[in-house]
Amino acid sequence: MEDKLVVQAADAVEFELPVAGVGSRSYAFLIDWHIRFLLALAWLAGIAVLIGLLSPEEDFFSPLLKAGRTAVYAGLLPAAAIYFLYHPLLEIVMQGRTPGKRMAGIRIVTERAFTPDAGALIIRNVFRLVDSLPAFYVLGLLVAMFTARQVRIGDLAAGTLLVYDTGKRSLDFDGMMGSSTPRLSSADRELLEDLLERWSGLDAPLRRGLAEKFLVRIGEPVSSSGTVSELRKRLRKLRDESHGNPA
Repeated sequence: MEDKLVVQAADAVEFELPVAGVGSRSYAFLIDWHIRFLLALAWLAGIAVLIGLLSPEEDFFSPLLKAGRTAVYAGLLPAAAIYFLYHPLLEIVMQGRTPGKRMAGIRIVTERAFTPDAGALIIRNVFRLVDSLPAFYVLGLLVAMFTARQVRIGDLAAGTLLVYDTGKRSLDFDGMMGSSTPRLSSADRELLEDLLERWSGLDAPLRRGLAEKFLVRIGEPVSSSGTVSELRKRLRKLRDESHGNPA
């Protein structure tokens, strides 16, 4: 049975997003791995050729050997940066995608189908160090095979998952979920939703404290004279505005 992420859009209409399986994840990773490897290799080759051209009177390898530490700094460090920063930088810039994910027709979303913010994407990639253990992403693949939404440890830590985004399913997720208000990041929107969902189960002092902390977090003015009921109305108004609904 196909696993799906069921979410409610801003207009209260539910829609389903098929969750990407291990096969699609692996296919996207292999494409991205080849791209970043070839980019890093191209950089190293370019530096080697440049150093060799600067000393044309010697054989090709002598200048490379003499360059020593300079070659390391000019060649290996940028190549390592290309290789290791490929995923986090492109996922942030391309909003949950990479060239490999785009070719595989998948993208990263939060559990509410928002595009993850930079913090979540960085956390997700830091945990690649764990998922890659003991080698060749064995641990990450095993975890993905036995979790409900086929997510690896990095996804569990960041609260993300991969869904299919291809053909007719190539949707503007943030537009559907109502991210038209730039003041609220995806993390802020999720925090606001969680607070309003838990509101009835909290006592009055805790409601006020959490509401005021949230308002301070997003740069909204806080008045100590406002009632708890008024705070709730403000939060609901912010939620509606972030969903693109009229107040």
